[in-house]
Amino acid sequence: KRPLILSDKVLEKIGSVQTVIDAIGEYIEITDIYTEIPQDSDMDIINMLALKYKNLRCDSIIAIGGGSVIDTAKGLRMVVSQNVTNLEELVGAENIHYKTHIPFIAIPTTAGTGSEVTLVAVILNRMKKIKMEYISYFLLPDVAILDSRMTQSLPPKATASTGMDALCHGIESYSCMQKNPMSDAYATAAIELIRDNLIQAVEKGKDKKVRLAMANASLMAGVAFSNSMVGLVHAIGHSLGAISHVPHGDAMAILLPAVMEYNLDVLKEEYAKLYFYFVGEEEYIKMPKEKRAEAMIYEVKKLREVLHEKTGLPITLKQANVKKDNFQEIAKKAINDGAIIVNPKDAKEEDIIRILEKAYDA
Repeated sequence: KRPLILSDKVLEKIGSVQTVIDAIGEYIEITDIYTEIPQDSDMDIINMLALKYKNLRCDSIIAIGGGSVIDTAKGLRMVVSQNVTNLEELVGAENIHYKTHIPFIAIPTTAGTGSEVTLVAVILNRMKKIKMEYISYFLLPDVAILDSRMTQSLPPKATASTGMDALCHGIESYSCMQKNPMSDAYATAAIELIRDNLIQAVEKGKDKKVRLAMANASLMAGVAFSNSMVGLVHAIGHSLGAISHVPHGDAMAILLPAVMEYNLDVLKEEYAKLYFYFVGEEEYIKMPKEKRAEAMIYEVKKLREVLHEKTGLPITLKQANVKKDNFQEIAKKAINDGAIIVNPKDAKEEDIIRILEKAYDA
């Protein structure tokens, strides 16, 4: 009856927030609309919002936005439901317990993070320059609404960036150590949808059918990695975001091929199978069996290059203005990131530095 709405300034300006307000109806009192959420979900803002939530006597949360907005809502829900004052107290896996249920509706406005169906939140601790990870089934929203109107205004570059994030979720969930039949089914379905719709979404942003297909792809990739987790691309990507402020989807686009090449000797079979879903039956049959894994990596690079040409999506660390001087710090934080645990190949600090060097000017 008394929701706090979370979104961002751009979505407020273009009318996405108003579309949701119009749908809510006269029987629900919106306590406040907060739209100052930054590119990276921020712990200090979440702690402040928890005070606002209590002072306004809110009883629910509606998040309208991309991964940062939805992760902010997840963080707010954690602080309020666990009756703590600082989100840092809850960092880690399964540190949330059922106390007070806070109804939570997520309405994604990008097609990439899949945050509307994941039990994961990644939140920036600005003082410590780290992205804190939270994993719990209590993070799952009660309701997720996919509406093509919410992504139609997403600019081409952001469409490309978030689409590469979804692709990375599909590939990593299919190939990490916790993969299973459930995650495989969702991952491969998501990859096929991305194959058929991402470039069209960049070129024809107002096409409702294409936008809904990408929203479904993002959601299914989110389900996939909630059942299997993600690996080294995300471990390094989280550190890149915290230290060099590279947007998450851009980091995934830059790192994905380099990490696939690093993992290739232990994931040849998995990448060869993914080649079928990424190019279709005809191309798969044409390619000799022993070359399919390498061909999969080549196709990911080719897609990246098309998106770069069409939108300016950065595909190297140099293009993203990452300084080589930061590689050591990025690598140190990456080896302590939770996502590295399920990567099928061990990675030490020097391995991560080599991956960063490869991605710098690929």
